Amino acid sequence: ESVLMRKNIYGVFVAGGSGTRMGTERPKQFLDLGGRPILQQTILKFLYAVPEMRVVVVLPADHMADWKKMCADLHFDVPQLLVEGGITRFHSVRNALEKIPDGAVVMIHDGVRPLIHEQTIQRLLDECAGERNVIPVCPVTDTLKSLKPGPGGTLSESSDPAPRRAGLYGAQTPQIFLSEQLKAAYTLGYDESFTDDASVARAKEIPLTYVPGERYNIKITTPEDLEVARLLFSA
Repeated sequence: ESVLMRKNIYGVFVAGGSGTRMGTERPKQFLDLGGRPILQQTILKFLYAVPEMRVVVVLPADHMADWKKMCADLHFDVPQLLVEGGITRFHSVRNALEKIPDGAVVMIHDGVRPLIHEQTIQRLLDECAGERNVIPVCPVTDTLKSLKPGPGGTLSESSDPAPRRAGLYGAQTPQIFLSEQLKAAYTLGYDESFTDDASVARAKEIPLTYVPGERYNIKITTPEDLEVARLLFSA
């Protein structure tokens, strides 16, 4: 029996944002994808992969009632613990971690990454079996430029050298941790460099294992992302 089998597994779905970049009335996590809100599709992917997972959903306080109504209307009868989001992602995750016991495995996932495959979720969890904290990453494939804002909405070369692509990776979610280690990291004060859970853990010198993520595990933040996601989802 692996260590993992003996631990409770929690999935924290971070959907605390209001989604200004989408330009829609509704927050992006509530927009339709295949007949359900994006956030429901994301949670379902994880439950198919890990049926025993306990679900924790972080939402803006003023959208809790909307979410409950969507769950009732669409018969989304998933037992879930609802947590109020904070002013940043860091504060939202910290609020969720208060509900999670030590000695568990916690997967922190962006609520607007619904395209991840079940096999990817299972593979990432398998990587944790040796008591490791696991972060999925993908290599950066674009040529990178260092630019600054120019006149009339254009961009111009900055004096910084162009970043080298070799050795650069984009971090994805779910980021999976031993709960007591992540909770220890979140006792740190907030810093602007904390853009994901790995950056918080690193600041606390918690060991991390980086593994290949999944190319299509995109985060839906713009209308173009949503178009791509709808095509991939229906395929």
